[in-house]
Amino acid sequence: MKLMIQIPCYNEAETLKIALDDLPRELDGIDGIEYLIINDGSKDDTVQVAKEWGVHHVVSFSQNKGLAKGFMAGLDGCLRNGADIIVNTDADNQYCAEDIQVLIQPILDGTADMVVGARPIDTTEHFSFIKKKLQRFGSFIVRVASNTDIPDAPSGFRAFSREAAMRLNVVSDYTYTLETLVQAGREKISVTSVPVRTNPDLRPSRLFTSTWGYVKRSMMTILWAYLMYKPLKSFTYLAIPPTLVGLAIGFRFIYFYFTGNGSGHTQSLLLACTLIIIGFLTFMIGLVASVISTNRKMLADLQYHVRRMEYDECRKNLNTN
Repeated sequence: MKLMIQIPCYNEAETLKIALDDLPRELDGIDGIEYLIINDGSKDDTVQVAKEWGVHHVVSFSQNKGLAKGFMAGLDGCLRNGADIIVNTDADNQYCAEDIQVLIQPILDGTADMVVGARPIDTTEHFSFIKKKLQRFGSFIVRVASNTDIPDAPSGFRAFSREAAMRLNVVSDYTYTLETLVQAGREKISVTSVPVRTNPDLRPSRLFTSTWGYVKRSMMTILWAYLMYKPLKSFTYLAIPPTLVGLAIGFRFIYFYFTGNGSGHTQSLLLACTLIIIGFLTFMIGLVASVISTNRKMLADLQYHVRRMEYDECRKNLNTN
């Protein structure tokens, strides 16, 4: 059983060695551990620090592409190098590396294919009151959208089985944490959560510059993912309000018409027809989007099988060499 620990990095030369030094060298149930960093267009000595430390693999971008792209490139690199379990952690040493054993245990036990480390949000000192409440609210929204029961959806401390990693396909340019949970729920990937500890804050977050910016982009990511994976339900919800309002106004016009006052309410009739048409067209868009979603699922299944053949061939070559 081979474990690979991946770390997305963007100008992390000052903190990377601290994070690497804390990583485990051996774990129960694991035959070998390798380390991979994703150099997301760093301008400092991140790669040099990693190589001097002894990181086995480096995936590099010539320019910064964002956390989501880096995460997917890391999964690809780990799978190509024969990983059975992949752990994703941060270069700022936010998460306690000793908890990696706890994080991978459900996968080793065969009870889950994806495990999210749940931070003690309420007792984390460097989280402001507003951030704590927003984390809770965001996690609640993700639970509703994904039909999962993960208390800390934005947590980047995660473990994936080889099977789960091959099925993931993040399209967001912002972050992978929210979309992967919605996708996991949609694709029936077994997901669970375990409590983990955090370390003192070494630097401010680089994922967002303001609380409002974080909320706005996170909500757009959740909405986009929900529309992508549950389009018919989403557009049906959007179609209901104008349809109901249009019907109510229409019944009002009918009442006035049969009581002899219909001539003075022509505008109501036009408004009712317009709203009902808007509702109908929105629902039809949902039907078309649902068909497209079915095609996307078929393409995702095809992509999974192609990945499986490709990564199995890479593993075979590694074992031969």
